[in-house]
Amino acid sequence: MVFKKLLGALGVGGPSVDTVLQPDPALPGGPLSGEVRLRGGGTDVTVEQISLLLVARVEVEGHDEEHDSTVVLERFTVGGGFRLAEDAEHTVPFTVTLPWETPVTHLHGQPLGPVLGIRTELEVAGARDKGDLDALAVGPLPAQEAILEAFGQLGYGFKSADLELGHIRGTGQRLPCYQEIEIVPPAGQAHAVNEIEVTFLAAPDGLEVVIEADKRAGLFSESHDTVHRFTTSHHALPQADRNAEVDAWLRQVIGAHESHAAPYPYAQGGGHHHDDHHHRSGPGTGAVVAGVAAGAAVGVVGGMVAAEVIDEIGDAFEGDDEGEGGEEE
Repeated sequence: MVFKKLLGALGVGGPSVDTVLQPDPALPGGPLSGEVRLRGGGTDVTVEQISLLLVARVEVEGHDEEHDSTVVLERFTVGGGFRLAEDAEHTVPFTVTLPWETPVTHLHGQPLGPVLGIRTELEVAGARDKGDLDALAVGPLPAQEAILEAFGQLGYGFKSADLELGHIRGTGQRLPCYQEIEIVPPAGQAHAVNEIEVTFLAAPDGLEVVIEADKRAGLFSESHDTVHRFTTSHHALPQADRNAEVDAWLRQVIGAHESHAAPYPYAQGGGHHHDDHHHRSGPGTGAVVAGVAAGAAVGVVGGMVAAEVIDEIGDAFEGDDEGEGGEEE
């Protein structure tokens, strides 16, 4: 494999690095394996540290406009403290554990829109440089997939998914951003809601599911958002039981619209509430799914297909370092 990047900050003739990730999609809270392949440059050097950074492209909302930024979600140290001889090759295998809240990038093998990457940093003689960047595919946990499937079987269709910088009040969120999966209601409920936004906040002991309903305006009321927070188990359930669980959630969320009053109190002590919040589709994919039921294919429109999403990741992160403060909670 071609070594993808020569470490520019280390000067001409410095070592080069290529990080190879496991071919299968990773899972939130699960292992990510691969290897960092190094090739020595024109002189012997000491590699002090090898770090892997889990980075994400997120939407940042301001008072007047939105913009995209790069945020570091997690940093892993996978090696270091060895001598790399001139022109020598050295491989460092690794297995790290992704955060439980890692966003989902793929469903049924197709991209949803969010862009994640693994950035490799080498520290040599006190100089640090970004040596490699690889797209990272993350699939849903079984419970997440079953919940999305339930929405599909209840007639909802996938619209888009994006990542937003910020925290959801009243939840156990740990990462500096959260994922919103936007779905549209079936025709029979379109009079009540424009769309539903679902956020998964996974943890070892269970799954928080935040559902925000963007309400249509009633005859004598303004449109408003209604937010509820639910909890569920990672344990496998028959799909019929998942469908019933999600249906009960939706009845509570949509039922809150019937009063045409103030937003319904947050369920189970928390809610998803943002200041100056505006909704928009995912970053450039325009993905639309007819249904998220089992085996449903993800239809991508707008001219961007899966291969192009991978090709674009380098450009998405290129030269964007201002968001790296997100690595610290």
